[in-house]
Amino acid sequence: RINSTSSLRQSSTMIWNVAILSFITLLETSSAFSPRLSPLTSKTTEGNSLLSISSDDICGAPSIQIRPDLFDRTMVSLNNKKGAKVKKKGSRAKPKGFAGALRDLQMNAFKYTGDVRPGTQSPQRVVNEDGIMRPDYADDGTPKNARATFPWVIEVKTPDEIKKMRAAGRVAREVLDIAGRAVKPGVTTDEIDAIVHAASLERGAYPSPLNYHGFPKSCCTSVNEIICHGIPDDRKLVEGDIVNVDITCYLDGYHGDCSEMFCVGEVDDDAKKLLQVTYDCWVAALNYVKPGRDYKDIGGIIEDYVTPYGFTTVRNFCGHGIGSVFHTTPNILHYTNNEPNGQMAPGHTFTIEPMICEGIAKAVTWPDQWTAATVDGKRTAQFEHTLLITEDGVEPLTGKLDSSPVQFWEKESKVHQGIWTGTASKNSPVA
Repeated sequence: RINSTSSLRQSSTMIWNVAILSFITLLETSSAFSPRLSPLTSKTTEGNSLLSISSDDICGAPSIQIRPDLFDRTMVSLNNKKGAKVKKKGSRAKPKGFAGALRDLQMNAFKYTGDVRPGTQSPQRVVNEDGIMRPDYADDGTPKNARATFPWVIEVKTPDEIKKMRAAGRVAREVLDIAGRAVKPGVTTDEIDAIVHAASLERGAYPSPLNYHGFPKSCCTSVNEIICHGIPDDRKLVEGDIVNVDITCYLDGYHGDCSEMFCVGEVDDDAKKLLQVTYDCWVAALNYVKPGRDYKDIGGIIEDYVTPYGFTTVRNFCGHGIGSVFHTTPNILHYTNNEPNGQMAPGHTFTIEPMICEGIAKAVTWPDQWTAATVDGKRTAQFEHTLLITEDGVEPLTGKLDSSPVQFWEKESKVHQGIWTGTASKNSPVA
């Protein structure tokens, strides 16, 4: 039996050593005295210790100037203002105090897989404006809805719900187009987030990502090797970047969810190929949607399309049902599978959002517990629509507008040239 006094003394010494090492590393990585990262590296807890020591725009979107007054105006409401509620334990929001310092330590020491690094985040915004309905997680970060008992149990929307879903989808599309026009070299992703936040509020909508399970921003901006859930910060976009902007707006009790890729200035031919193939596999999957077909078959269409090009499809994340609840059934897997995720029927609303990779389709999560990057640091791309199944096809509730930019992948698509507007007839009872 181990002597308890000796064990306690050893444990105390170990704790002090870790604390001193953490403090020194924070100084090294955060001050002007050390121009490069500390050799301290972070590992996952899967079989390893947490810490160890180791020795003009070609995409067709017009550009706009960022207005400092618009950016500043959206910064006035912060989470530390009087009356803001404390996030519940278990939220993935950044912790404060000593726990926050440890999170910073992890972020500084983490072995990043590509060139993108986390920047400094501005304070989290809150929405207190009169007349804007807020989702049930807006204050504490915790959604209150219960998941469906079985994956094949899918809500059928009523005509009134469909009307609200169309309105939310249109707002999301308008906001996404506005965000896309801001993408250009030198713009920070936090500036894009500020624009998204303001544009959502101007349309009477709540930006759905804000405080969802503690997410700190109003949209996701995923650059280059970031698969999804990139957190906007002060990193400036640079020439040659590709970025996915993911927008969800909550209007009158319903969510509209969409995302699109944008090029930052001129991009290389390999990036163009990735964007084109990702878009085409997505549209091929969209065209498959029709009453009576199985949701599981969507994944095979996507994987079969991208594989001959040498690309892979991410398995860690999926599309989802959507409505008054942000994420619900059905689960839309973007790879070949035989999961019993139900059968398509009129009135279903859901997203298809494949994430396609140049290299290995495995994800590594940053210490912020949100940002998912490719394990090999190679680039990835994604597109997303919120869809409504009608009696004879599918309607994109977040479809492009007459004012939306037409990108090169739409003009040069091998599946559908021009803007994809769905397959539903206008006289369909559900449409």
